[in-house]
Amino acid sequence: MSAVRVPLKAIDPESLQRLVEEFVTRDGTDYGLQEKTLLQKRDAVVAQLSRGDVAVVFDTESETFNIVGKGDLPPE
Repeated sequence: MSAVRVPLKAIDPESLQRLVEEFVTRDGTDYGLQEKTLLQKRDAVVAQLSRGDVAVVFDTESETFNIVGKGDLPPE
């Protein structure tokens, strides 16, 4: 995978919201024993993005965006 980090400021708010919602509704996403609402899941990911725990990346090979954790981020 050839991924590039995308600064949050470079993504318009509506697109970021759609990306986060798509991310939290993917099959196989595990939120533990307690079920959470879409809003709770979205807010948690937005908070992680703000803290830098996760980031948005663009895969140049598949031409797709994704949200990944610190350990999976490409070097700056």
